[in-house]
Amino acid sequence: MTRHALIIEDEILIAYEVQEVLERLGFDSFDLAASPREALAYATSHRPSLITADVRIEGGTGLDAVRAITAAMGDIPVVYVTANADMLRREQVEAVVEKPIAWSALAAACNKVCGLVAT
Repeated sequence: MTRHALIIEDEILIAYEVQEVLERLGFDSFDLAASPREALAYATSHRPSLITADVRIEGGTGLDAVRAITAAMGDIPVVYVTANADMLRREQVEAVVEKPIAWSALAAACNKVCGLVAT
């Protein structure tokens, strides 16, 4: 079974670090998006099993990107990975991992929203 993740992050090194953790959790394909527009295009061309999203990104926010994706495609599990967790206080989000990222926290958040088991 293929597990595909969409990583919405405009800092490429952080995106690759998130990808590395997701690979350990069994994800085997990835799209990396730096803007809401790019994220929506990737999601609609290859539906993700999981979205990780930074809050502040090029051309908008990860919240904007996730809203557009879920409006077009329905619910998809989301983990926000951000240094701006305060921006999420009014939102109803299930999983937030603060930067700098503790990889065990990211794995735990992914497990929470997807029920994954690390390999």
